[in-house]
Amino acid sequence: MTPLDLLCETPFHDADAPTRALALSRLADTELFAALTQEPADDRAELQIYELPEGPVALACDLEERLAGFVGGPVAYVALPGRLLVAALAAEGRGLLVNPGQPSQMLLEPGVLQWLTGALEARPNLAPDAASADLRPPEPATVADLAGPLSLRLGDMVGLVARAALFGSVWADGRRNHTLLLLGVAETHREALAKAFAELLAFLPEQPGGVDIAFADSALPPVALVLDIPEPQAEAVAPQRDPKAPPRLRW
Repeated sequence: MTPLDLLCETPFHDADAPTRALALSRLADTELFAALTQEPADDRAELQIYELPEGPVALACDLEERLAGFVGGPVAYVALPGRLLVAALAAEGRGLLVNPGQPSQMLLEPGVLQWLTGALEARPNLAPDAASADLRPPEPATVADLAGPLSLRLGDMVGLVARAALFGSVWADGRRNHTLLLLGVAETHREALAKAFAELLAFLPEQPGGVDIAFADSALPPVALVLDIPEPQAEAVAPQRDPKAPPRLRW
């Protein structure tokens, strides 16, 4: 089971909108192996395009073995982040077939890829330098919408974020919103992490007043909901490959 599979316990096309949005967010951050018509020449590669009733689509999987298994043998491929593949296909008006025959199978039409590309352009709302007039516990509805996905994203940032919390803010001008506070983040990483969380928030239900992102090195506010940061997982020892096994996706 891959991270995409784990987000698709309900098949992607049967899932509710928030679940589909989370799966698309994860797709953007996943390394995909896309089938090519032939081995790349210099820095150019031509995607294999399949004509389906829904229109022309490229084929990609999140494991090399899955791509080979679906095609039925070795195939030329290119490995690249999902966000780059999605942007290229959206610009050409083509769709994307992901992980056919797997729990995370997706058939994404050009309109979906264009929406995904737009969501990935989200920019962070950084909290003002001035302190808010009042801090409050986060609203229960906001906790229900955001806590799980934010904790999941924090799992990708083990070692970069020491602690994280969510709380409500009331500002001097009367504006109310929520703040995601990240502690222990090095200055050199703050811009990238703010962008990563802004992207994730773009896939989640919009919250009244929005969600600001802030950084600090001090203690968390007492009213804040502390978000779990998963412990780093020990890397599994790669199994020894059977020397009699078929070649792995290369000509």
